[in-house]
Amino acid sequence: MKQLWLIRHPQVLIKSGTCYGQLDIPSDPASNATQAQSLAATLPDHLIIYCSPLQRCHHLAITLLALRKDLQIELDPNLQEMDFGSWEGKLWQDIPQNEIAAWTDNFLHYSPGGGESVSTFMARVNQSYRKFSTNCAWITHAGVIRASHLLHAKKFITQASDWPIDVISVGCHQTLEMGS
Repeated sequence: MKQLWLIRHPQVLIKSGTCYGQLDIPSDPASNATQAQSLAATLPDHLIIYCSPLQRCHHLAITLLALRKDLQIELDPNLQEMDFGSWEGKLWQDIPQNEIAAWTDNFLHYSPGGGESVSTFMARVNQSYRKFSTNCAWITHAGVIRASHLLHAKKFITQASDWPIDVISVGCHQTLEMGS
C-alpha cells in the first residue's frame, strides 16, 4: 500500500487572521526546527519529498534534509497554496463582504482578489496528485491538503459548503493510504 505523507508547513510569521495564500512569508524558526526534528524521527527511509517553493515550506525541507541525508527534496510549484490575488496580506475581516459573497456564490469559478479560482487550483493540485506512484511526502499548505483529500475521495465540489473545513494544524502531518 502506497502512502502520501501530507505535511503542513510550520507556524508563519504573520498576524493571525491574515489571508496569505501565495504570499511568500517565512515560518517561525523555532517551529521550523521542532517540526524538522519530529519529521526526521518519523519519516520512512529514502523518501522523496515534494515541496512547495514558498519559503515556509522550502525552509522546512532544507532543515529536514540537513537532519536526514537519505531524503530527496524536489520543488513542485503545483503544491503552492491557492493564489488569492489582491486579498493576500489583508485581514480576512477587511476583505469586502460583497467580494467574499461573490466568491462563495460562484465558488468554483470566481477568482478571489483576481487570483486563482478553486477549479483552477484543484486542477493544478491534481497534476501532482496523479503523478505520484510510490511512497512520498508533500510539504505544503492547508488548501493543498484539503484538495488532496477531495481528490483522494473522488469528491467533486459544486459549492462553497462542499469545501472541507477541517485541516491539520500548522506543523503537523498525516498520511493518505493509496491503492497498490
